Amino acid sequence: MKSSLFIRIGIAGVVGWSLIAPFTFNKPKVITPEKLDEPDITQVKPEVIEQPLHNVVLPKFAEIVDVKKKKAAFFNFLRPSVNQANSEILIERQAIKVMLDKISLEESLSALESELLVTLAKKYRVSRKFSQFQKLNELLLRVDIIPSPLVLVQAANESAWGTSRFARIGLNFFGIWCYQKGCGMVPKSRNEGANHEVAAFNSVNHAVERYLYNINTNSAYTVFRAIRGQLRAQNQPLQAQVLATGLLPYSERGTDYVLEITEMIRHNKAYLNVASAD
Repeated sequence: MKSSLFIRIGIAGVVGWSLIAPFTFNKPKVITPEKLDEPDITQVKPEVIEQPLHNVVLPKFAEIVDVKKKKAAFFNFLRPSVNQANSEILIERQAIKVMLDKISLEESLSALESELLVTLAKKYRVSRKFSQFQKLNELLLRVDIIPSPLVLVQAANESAWGTSRFARIGLNFFGIWCYQKGCGMVPKSRNEGANHEVAAFNSVNHAVERYLYNINTNSAYTVFRAIRGQLRAQNQPLQAQVLATGLLPYSERGTDYVLEITEMIRHNKAYLNVASAD
């Protein structure tokens, strides 16, 4: 009897030990629901915060929840730079008109005027082969303002009301490209083999000036300048919505882009200083 009892105890002991051993010597980790949500810090890469390429303190447009306040803040921020750039263009334009009047009256330009004509022709990419009269007429088409409502609305469209990466990091509110390595910011979605960058500027004034210069010199906007020239010849105001029709090449979206810009001008009249240009 004793022997059979010992056998039973021994068997029970063996069975009991075999059941307990996995839980005492190979105890698994207890994973709570909270731990399931925790990221593995060994696999997560730290987020790289892109630093601005300028020293300008920008309004935090993305934090302005009220739409009306955001629009007013954006337009008020850019408007002074637009007005200043247009004022400087008008000074050049007036000098061109004076010289053109003299040439039309068969008067000779002074040495200073001749030098200025050469400088302006080079700046605005007018052919050196043209006569003085031809140069001045071409300059009159190129050296002219762009109404602030059109400039401001394009800036809002291209920069997502100042919240885009290119606006925040490089003060590029107009989606202007450049083609020298290091001239700006590399688009994250740039096609393989492409070498363009989105230009970076050190001031808002510089960004606006570059936008105006691009429209006034790039061959893609010959139609825009022709429309503006016709309005001038007919003593008509430079209406933003009319001039917007000359911006088809500005976006791959073409007609849809122009319609969107004209609609934005119409919807934002309350925030734009919509007045006849001089």
